[in-house]
Parts: sequence; C-alpha cells; structure tokens
Amino acid sequence: MRPVRVSTSGVSVSPVIPIDQYLNPTNIGLGVDVTGVATYTVEHTFDDVFAETFNPATAVWFPHPTLAGLLIDADGNYAFPPTGVRLNQTAGAGSAVLNLIQAGATS
Repeated sequence: MRPVRVSTSGVSVSPVIPIDQYLNPTNIGLGVDVTGVATYTVEHTFDDVFAETFNPATAVWFPHPTLAGLLIDADGNYAFPPTGVRLNQTAGAGSAVLNLIQAGATS
C-alpha cells in the first residue's frame, strides 16, 4: 500500500483510509502533524468499509490507544489490521494531517 495522507481543518472528520487486511504482517505506521491549535483523535473501525451500506457516520469507531485527545504532533502504529482508519478533529481552528504507511509482504 502506498503512503496515504488525509487532513482536517477546524472541527471535522477525514475520509476513511481502507486497510489491506491481507498483508502479512500488517505493520501500519501513523504520524499526525498539527498546525495551529487542533485537538484530534485517530480512530479505527472493524466495519466493512467496502460494503455498499457502509456509512462512516453510523460505523462503530474506536480511538487509537495513544493517539486520542492530543494537541501535538505524535506518532503510533497498529500491529493488527482494522478495516479502516480516519482522523477526527474534535476542537480547534487549526489543522491536522494524518500520514499512514502500511507495509508487509503478501502471503
């Protein structure tokens, strides 16, 4: 998977980044860059993001264990694959950028 970058500005939610569940190992690296004042949380879901009925507004989202409620640049990872990841900016007029890189060899 190529590196993916999504961003938010003001209180908003980024588009969902689908994750390739068939890469082994999954190895997902995450980095968030904040400009100005922005509170954000990286979130993931296990709902089927490719289903015709998938709606990000009604999906079940879980906060990343260390990238939640932050105001500063930070990085983290996922060792096991969710089906999708997004950036949720919950406060502030600044902006945030989520960079996601998934590595792994196909099995």
